[in-house]
Amino acid sequence: MTREALTLWASRNGWQMLAGCPSLVKPGRPKDAIVRLAFKVTVVSLEVRKATKWEKVASAKYEDVALDEDGERVLGLGFEKIPSITMLMRENRDAQVFARFGK
Repeated sequence: MTREALTLWASRNGWQMLAGCPSLVKPGRPKDAIVRLAFKVTVVSLEVRKATKWEKVASAKYEDVALDEDGERVLGLGFEKIPSITMLMRENRDAQVFARFGK
């Protein structure tokens, strides 16, 4: 996958751009990112915020990252190391959808 493809996938799955990185936020605190994808020149890193510091959970070359057969999950980037990532993505996506109804 490319950086652009990962960004597109993230935006379709509840991630939002904060400080230049696709990020997932805390439910109820839309400005506090707790998970992010940090893009480098040759690799992408999955990072989790603990206290005030970002910790790298996993990192992979762009060519080692791919979508699953359904096109819903990213494989090869360590999402399985964060057990609640699917629920967090769903909550962020739902919050974005409901925010559109309020406008």
